Amino acid sequence: MARAPRYESAAAITPQPTSFAQCPEFFANGQPPHITSQPQLRELCYEAFAVLHSGESKTPLYVAQRLTRQIIDDADEKRAKRFFSDARLPRGERAELEDYKGSGYSRGHMAPAGDMPTPTAMAQSFSLANMVPQNPQQNGGAWNKIEQDTRRYVRRARGDVYVITGPVFTAESPRIGASGVRVPTYLFKLVYDASTQRAWAHWQQNREGEKVSPPISYQELVKRTGIEFLPRVTVHD
Repeated sequence: MARAPRYESAAAITPQPTSFAQCPEFFANGQPPHITSQPQLRELCYEAFAVLHSGESKTPLYVAQRLTRQIIDDADEKRAKRFFSDARLPRGERAELEDYKGSGYSRGHMAPAGDMPTPTAMAQSFSLANMVPQNPQQNGGAWNKIEQDTRRYVRRARGDVYVITGPVFTAESPRIGASGVRVPTYLFKLVYDASTQRAWAHWQQNREGEKVSPPISYQELVKRTGIEFLPRVTVHD
């Protein structure tokens, strides 16, 4: 099966579209989530994650990863600093660096930089296609702890752990910048352990003062989002 190109740096990203057929390894049983058809959805493969990007919100709808103990142990790369717009996305469908300036929101990674096992993967994680406008205090506080807790779990797991992270928008979700990047009201992180077939999800409001609360069940996440994230997969909550 053809593989997505492996980029040497953020600047080397070629403006060629990809599809999840090129990176099925990021999905349990190779099956991406079932999403209701929407305009301006584009599938993007990166070295260490996959993005379903929305040209309407100028953000990912979700970002998928496959994590293992080895990947997390290798994730000690020097943190990249260069955010960039992915040229594979049409200009009218993507966020630009200027959109975040002065907005009061941080560029919140959905696939965390701390999960990236190679310099190439680290550089690619700073694509704005992997970002949502996130409250800075929530990003550096409760959300950061959720990311760390997920890594700790992966280190104890016997095999593959699939993680799907994304935003949830409501009618009250504002927009920032000239591109109109939509600000999520909620963020979720779904964790599925393929060896135990257990799944759970973290659910956070995108606001200051959020604390890490007990996870919700997979079925509750499906109910709240309307998305079947793990099609054709046995799930034990």
